[in-house]
Amino acid sequence: MKRRQLAGGASALILLAVLGATRTAQALTLADLSSGDASKALKAALEKGALSAIGTLGVNDGFMGNPRVRIALPGHLADAAKLMRTFGQGDQVDALELAMNRAAEAAVPQSKDMLVGAVHSMTVDDAKNLLAGSNTAITDFFAAKTRPALTDKFLPVVTKATEHVGLADKYNQVAAKASGLGLLGQDEANIQKYVTGKALDGLFLLIADEEKQIRQNPMQAGSALLQKVFGAL
Repeated sequence: MKRRQLAGGASALILLAVLGATRTAQALTLADLSSGDASKALKAALEKGALSAIGTLGVNDGFMGNPRVRIALPGHLADAAKLMRTFGQGDQVDALELAMNRAAEAAVPQSKDMLVGAVHSMTVDDAKNLLAGSNTAITDFFAAKTRPALTDKFLPVVTKATEHVGLADKYNQVAAKASGLGLLGQDEANIQKYVTGKALDGLFLLIADEEKQIRQNPMQAGSALLQKVFGAL
């Protein structure tokens, strides 16, 4: 009888300890997190999102085969391309669009070091504010920090990838005139700059997707730190 009582008492103590630990874990909030954990989690989330996006986009058909990010001719030039197809010039249009998407696929891997390195410019206040922000707060913050420099880094890669396509020069000539008439925006008036902008749009779109997943389901993030920090939100 005494053994049963002792065993029952021990079981009760174990149960109380487990319940206490559970309550402690559930009570963890953003305010309880150290600035070190917050900063490390942000870096881990950015690295995870960046590597996932680069791995998806920086390969053959990463852009061309993905309807969400595939780069097409803009606005009125897309209408002109349809007309070219009716006159048997569809091959030239296809070659240009393929070159545009291949250029983006070649450029995206160049972003890795710059994206990961940008985390070092983040302050402690930035870290906790970003954690408490919107579902894409981290992505938006680093996009603002890195986009100008990434544009400079992508542009030569895109230029090299499109220089062998004869229609690219014709695009720039037509686009410049269209822009002067208000039919195209300044960011669309040069094919190399247009593709660079679209490549960055696609990159940050997929990084944002990863951030949303981490925030919405931190237990599936594959990292104890991410689970702890994002679980506190």
